[in-house]
Amino acid sequence: MKKLLIISPHFPPVNAADMQRVRQSLPFFAQNGWSPTVVAVDPGYVEMAQDAVLLKTIPEEIEVHHVGAFPVHLTRKLGLGNLGIRSLWYYYQWGKQHLSRKSFDLVYFSTTVFPVIALGRYWKKRYGIPFAVDIQDPWRNDYYLQFKPGERPSKFWFDYQLNKKMEAYTMPHAGGLISVSPGYIETLKKRYPVLDKIPSLTLTFGAADIDFKVLESVKIPNIYFKKGENINIVYVGVTPPPMAYTIRALFKSVSDNRKNDQLFSRIRFYFLGTSYAPKNLAAKTVMPLAKEFGIEDIVFEEAVRLPYFETLTIIREADFAIIPGTQDTDYTASKLYPYILAQINILAIFHKNSNVSKIMDTLSAGDYITFSDESVEELSLKITPKLKEILNRLPFRPDTNWENFYEYKADFKTREQVKLFEQVLSLNKVSV
Repeated sequence: MKKLLIISPHFPPVNAADMQRVRQSLPFFAQNGWSPTVVAVDPGYVEMAQDAVLLKTIPEEIEVHHVGAFPVHLTRKLGLGNLGIRSLWYYYQWGKQHLSRKSFDLVYFSTTVFPVIALGRYWKKRYGIPFAVDIQDPWRNDYYLQFKPGERPSKFWFDYQLNKKMEAYTMPHAGGLISVSPGYIETLKKRYPVLDKIPSLTLTFGAADIDFKVLESVKIPNIYFKKGENINIVYVGVTPPPMAYTIRALFKSVSDNRKNDQLFSRIRFYFLGTSYAPKNLAAKTVMPLAKEFGIEDIVFEEAVRLPYFETLTIIREADFAIIPGTQDTDYTASKLYPYILAQINILAIFHKNSNVSKIMDTLSAGDYITFSDESVEELSLKITPKLKEILNRLPFRPDTNWENFYEYKADFKTREQVKLFEQVLSLNKVSV
């Protein structure tokens, strides 16, 4: 049995999107010949919503270690809240204590807490252990370079320069790459041509059947709406600035039609967990867009991230779900699979080059609209007939192609990861 060291700073009970691949894969590593050990940050040091029910999905035999972090109430005084920087020293100390006396075959970084990934290079040199990286979001993100300084997020320049240097220090030494999007891998290979020689794999998150089995065993109330007179449309997840484009188009469609169409007048939107920020810092980003189109009376936003299983309850009880994309062709929706497993109507609005439309076609799991360079007004006109079509067929559940769904399930995705791990080890033996 090969030994896999997984670095995942966010881990249950912390409810963070970037730990989902690890959480879903843990039940299946052993049956594929790998014994995993997880090292996470102690939840007490993490500024993020928690959901104790998530622990029910982690196999009891999984070895989990926790490291500390510099307390945020102290580092915030210096303008520093980044969990990766706060925990980096503690991860370094853990490695110093364990890697010299406990052998691992591979280190697997699966996180968007990017600074800790830099330890991969150091551990490879110091202990001879190769590492693979799961790129779920860009580490060095050039997106905001196109904007004027005053239009960029606060502390952008500091974060950008730090990420740029740490990525360049680390990534050329990776032994393997996994990413939710082929574009992320292509970008890294262009920056660091040496990565052309290592195994890489495009792999979306999987679908975890166990989540809905666990959901049946707990009673979690939906405090936001009840089925009945209104048509309740849900979106659960962060709404980054680039997503404003599709949300604007959606809101314009509803604004233009709700006075003259009875079904449109019954629509109620629920945008939940729209910020990664902790409760005291989370700011609403959807309500300003609703006010822009005069529909703030039918839009509800909860910026604070909700417990995972509460969101599953809400999704299952909604009339349908909206999944807005961005103009970034590499953006994909990890939350797509819980919606599919909930057997709920889905309307996805994504760039034509995104892999979402392929997934939706393969699974017959819902409706989608694609865009390229349309204006908000033009995209709105594409949304309106599709919205009308969905509203007119409610109540309705999609006729999902479950035979094709197997390759999107967590056990299949885990096997694909393991194949890459084996490639990394094989190449590492040759290089040594």
